[in-house]
Formats: sequence, C-alpha cells, structure tokens
Amino acid sequence: MTRALVVYESMFGNTRAIAEAIGEALAAEVVEVSQAPDVLPDDVGLLVVGAPTHAFGLSRPATRKSAADQATGELVSPGRGVREWLDTLVPLGHHVTAHAFDTRIQAGWLPGSAAKTIAKRLRALHFTVPARPMSFHVGGTPGPLLVGEPARAAAWARSTLVGHQA
Repeated sequence: MTRALVVYESMFGNTRAIAEAIGEALAAEVVEVSQAPDVLPDDVGLLVVGAPTHAFGLSRPATRKSAADQATGELVSPGRGVREWLDTLVPLGHHVTAHAFDTRIQAGWLPGSAAKTIAKRLRALHFTVPARPMSFHVGGTPGPLLVGEPARAAAWARSTLVGHQA
C-alpha cells in the first residue's frame, strides 16, 4: 500500500493552510519542509510539494529574509525552503508521482510561479509529474488566502491527485 506525503514551505501560514486542505482530502501526512525527509520512504507513492511564490519564482534565502522583514508574527518556515530541500533530496529508488502547487497574489497577470519551478525540479529528480502545477491565491504578500481557496485545494486534491495514489 502506498501513501501520500505533502511537503510545504510557508512564511505567513497561507501555503500551510493549502497543504493541510490537500493533506486532509488525501488522508496524507503533511510536513513542513524543515521536517521533510531527504530520502523518501519506499511506501510513498504520491508526493505533493508546495511553496509561496516569491519574486516571480521559488523562494531563495534573500526572498525569505525579505518576507521575514515583513512578518508581524513568527514565520512558519524560518529555515530551509523547498528549493534547498529539492537540492538535497536523494534520487528515487522507486516510482513516485508528484504534483506541485504554490500560493501567489492574484493581481491580474503576473509572471513566474513557484509551482512551475517545483514541477521542473521534480521532473529532473525523475518523479512522474502528470499534471500542470496549481496556484492558489492570496490577497497580498502576507495574505490572507482568498475566500474559498482551501476548499478549492481540497477539490483539486480529490479530483486530480487521488487517481495518482496507487
């Protein structure tokens, strides 16, 4: 029996809320990136990875510092980000299907996406990435999530990801 794992990076809690909605819909383990394994267990058959979009892409130490400077409370992911985790992730010894998501500001057309970068990096690590990355929207840099986005994330998980768990 394979299981699903959701790994997320979140600064203000918005991406964490989306990851938790996805995890609940999939009955998956949800872990913050600093706690994510550098070697995926053999029983993981579905990996879902998410992060906030920073400066039109996947966060870097400098963009995380900028986010920390804007924070009014404690950061959810104060350590390594998804970029660094994917850099240390050991290549797979078994087949794993993976999906990527991000949170981003919904303000007309904006270039860049953390999810697209995550998907590209997952493919380079030989994960099967069968679907387009998904974005969920926040009202501004610190959030909040737009109304209905956690429910949309759960629906995405149920409709797109459940079939890829086996």
